[in-house]
Amino acid sequence: MGFLEDRAGLKGKVAIIAGGGGGLGGAIAHDFARAGLSLALCDRDEGLLERTSNALREYGSETLASLGDVRDTEFMAEFVGNAIEHFGQVDVLVNVVAGTFKADFLETNSRGWDAVMRATFSWLLHSTHLVASHMKRQENGGSIINLTSIEAHRSAPGYTVYSAMKAAVAQFSRSLAVELAPHRIRVNNIAPDQVPTEGVPLDQPKADAVSGVVYDPKGPEIQAMIRAGIPMGRRGTFIDIGSSALFLASDLSSYITGSTLHPDGGVSASGGWFNWPGYGWTAMPPAAAFPSLLEAVDGGTRNQPADPAEPADYHDD
Repeated sequence: MGFLEDRAGLKGKVAIIAGGGGGLGGAIAHDFARAGLSLALCDRDEGLLERTSNALREYGSETLASLGDVRDTEFMAEFVGNAIEHFGQVDVLVNVVAGTFKADFLETNSRGWDAVMRATFSWLLHSTHLVASHMKRQENGGSIINLTSIEAHRSAPGYTVYSAMKAAVAQFSRSLAVELAPHRIRVNNIAPDQVPTEGVPLDQPKADAVSGVVYDPKGPEIQAMIRAGIPMGRRGTFIDIGSSALFLASDLSSYITGSTLHPDGGVSASGGWFNWPGYGWTAMPPAAAFPSLLEAVDGGTRNQPADPAEPADYHDD
């Protein structure tokens, strides 16, 4: 075993991943398995769950896979109980699942709010309670990793309740980290920005909901906007998120708790500043670029400012 592997101390650990069938959860599962962890995964997508669990076994990882919905408290209690009974320990918990929809807050209702709260926050409380109760009895404690979002740390028009719930997860983790620190249980967050997944294929052509214009994410215009809006000039990848999870699961982060990692290419740090090609860093689009931006959206007929240098309705979401 090399120096880094020895310091990380991951081999032989057991991880539970709630939402480990595909997307970010599946990517984390792949990295964990390759690092020598045994895994218990649950997901409600049978195809993704089967595909991922089979791949993990090819790495030599002992893997338990359970089909079910994390919002079902009886299922989660059985899933966690079976994992602990089988492996005898649980060293890492990764809570991944979340759900939302885009709508102005005044166009939504209590049924929609409850759905987002259950999908993003309520189930996570139960999952954490189940696993942390066992970790508390372990000599070495454990590591709890919650997937939040950049939206937990900035405003998110159209996703008001979702961003509030992600912020709730972040603050829950901070407070719980202090409560559980005496029991050697660490609680941290990972807050990604844009990472293409099966559910959110950001690399596929998509029509704008308002104008109907079809955008090609691989086209030069969108790539220029990515380079302008993300300081590191690219969207995130599975590797970026998996690496963050590996670090927080490992002994390399043994003195870190109540913190959030931001694998977002610098977006949260930039605070709305853009690196416009040919113009450099500015919080507004350059006057020369603004008319062409409007043209790209809807032919320049919507929200045309009187003076392109002073846009009437500019926002950076």
